[in-house]
Amino acid sequence: MDYLVLINRASAPVEHGEGERERLLPVGGTDVFLERQAACALERLMERIDGWRAIVPVSGWRSGKEQKQIWEESLRENGMEFTRTYVALPGHSEHESGLAVDLGLKKDVIDFIRPDFPYDGICGVFRELAPDYGFIERYPRGKEAVTGIGHEPWHFRYIGTPHARILTESGLVLEEYAAQLSAEEGNVERVYRKRATCETFYKMPSGEVPVRRGERTTYRRRCGI
Repeated sequence: MDYLVLINRASAPVEHGEGERERLLPVGGTDVFLERQAACALERLMERIDGWRAIVPVSGWRSGKEQKQIWEESLRENGMEFTRTYVALPGHSEHESGLAVDLGLKKDVIDFIRPDFPYDGICGVFRELAPDYGFIERYPRGKEAVTGIGHEPWHFRYIGTPHARILTESGLVLEEYAAQLSAEEGNVERVYRKRATCETFYKMPSGEVPVRRGERTTYRRRCGI
């Protein structure tokens, strides 16, 4: 699976098919599911910070039918402006990929569309460590014109490591990071396949992303597990 896949209003619709549920795992002891590798990463992070004590997974993987229902219900209850700001179009939601999770503080009443996930306390700790486990805050404040979605401090997307840390420290969103990688296609060192695994090696120039040593550093992403 390509964990860097860009999903937004302009992207191709998310494909659903037979066996889709087989690559999902539940998180937080709930009926919220994520793609297997994303779920394992989230559980490791939560175990490190004892996160499930105060945080709950509000929404994870959604079927195309469920995303359509959420869109239509929000239209009826909240109107078009609100819905376009906080709900992705059916077929264009990261939740349909299983790579996105909405998190909220554990409360008696939780807003399904806009759960409370502040920048301090246990939520702040999660946010600080999330990139080391492959997660990014997908829709930060100030990037609404780029992402096409309003500020959503509760929505986290799994893109894997080291990309999550590079993107976060660069102050980019996935649209910008994907464009940067595309511009650097000439710096792809090699791609090879072994069984069901592919590995792509990127050489990223210094000045565009943080590098740890030397003028050029090689980063690796794993996909297709």
